[in-house]
Amino acid sequence: MMEYSIIRSERRTLSLQIRNGKLLVRAPHGVSLAVIERFVQSHREWIEKQLIKAEQRRQGFDTLPPLTKEEIEQLAAQAVRTIPQRVKYYAERIGVGYGRITVRNQRTRWGSCSAKGNLNFNCLLMLAPPQVLDSVVVHELCHRKEMNHSKRFYELVLSVFPEYRKWHGWLDKNGPMLLDRMERGITQKG
Repeated sequence: MMEYSIIRSERRTLSLQIRNGKLLVRAPHGVSLAVIERFVQSHREWIEKQLIKAEQRRQGFDTLPPLTKEEIEQLAAQAVRTIPQRVKYYAERIGVGYGRITVRNQRTRWGSCSAKGNLNFNCLLMLAPPQVLDSVVVHELCHRKEMNHSKRFYELVLSVFPEYRKWHGWLDKNGPMLLDRMERGITQKG
């Protein structure tokens, strides 16, 4: 039997996620443990491959130095200067308004948009290519028109930022390395 954590929510389907080298199962509230276990077992081959890849990436990340508190503060200051300009630029192109912009050193998210239009961004985006920042900004601003991840949402994103998939892919591939550097820096301080 594989070890995993279950996160229950209002979702309708089961899904699997590898985060920090651990398996997470996202499940609707009413799904039984037996159904979850069968789902996990039916995806065992995929899970094992993903866990191996995650471990290989983690070993590669260990060669990069952890971020210091001072470096994280510098990234946050840079983000506070840079991100509002990119938000303003793309908000005008999309034709949406927005609320407060907050910069954080989040451990799992690159950005978010609240129902009130408040935007949050991860300061680690300053370590990524500028196009990655733009892809996250466009993604969050498009939620001002579509508060979901539907086909229409992605059509809107791509109409504003045609290279979205390329740069989102960069973040999928390299983002864990950035998060790992911050996590190791925070862990060493604690």
